Amino acid sequence: MPDTIEYGNLMHRAMRGLIQEVLEDVARDGLPGEHHFFITFDTLHPDVEIADWLSDRYPEEMTIVMQHWFENLNVTDEGFSVTLNFGDNPEPLYIPFDAIRTFVDPSVEFGLRFESQDEDDDGDEAEVVEIDELAPARSAPQAAPATATDTAPAKSSGDGDDDSDSDDQKDAEVVSLYSFRK
Repeated sequence: MPDTIEYGNLMHRAMRGLIQEVLEDVARDGLPGEHHFFITFDTLHPDVEIADWLSDRYPEEMTIVMQHWFENLNVTDEGFSVTLNFGDNPEPLYIPFDAIRTFVDPSVEFGLRFESQDEDDDGDEAEVVEIDELAPARSAPQAAPATATDTAPAKSSGDGDDDSDSDDQKDAEVVSLYSFRK
């Protein structure tokens, strides 16, 4: 039995479980309302299964968008498979949950980011982040639905009026689990 409670690892598993549950609901019932997902994953993860041309184009990480067109979404305890459209070419993908780096639903400004720590412990850091922290700039282009992108997702707004009520919004606080480790 370890000398300490491994909160970082517990949070990591809980956040992966949250993604699993959301994807299971979508596989069963479809995407509700305006919900859609930007999922960035490590293409070098040994269990990722993508076409060779995709791994050549995205040698380290890739962001997919699940919004208007996707099919064959199948979720397991280890990961999920889905068929997405890349320039009118349907491609099956398999993404283990451990390969996910970010999971964002811009319709409700929800995002998770998983970062590996290169220190003595081999645990991962998971944090809940504000959408803007996952996007390098608001002007960054958004990917077309079910298309891999070279950039992180930009904040989505339904009416193009991003700053009209910014004074009324309360900024989300980033809580890093790494700060609680010894």
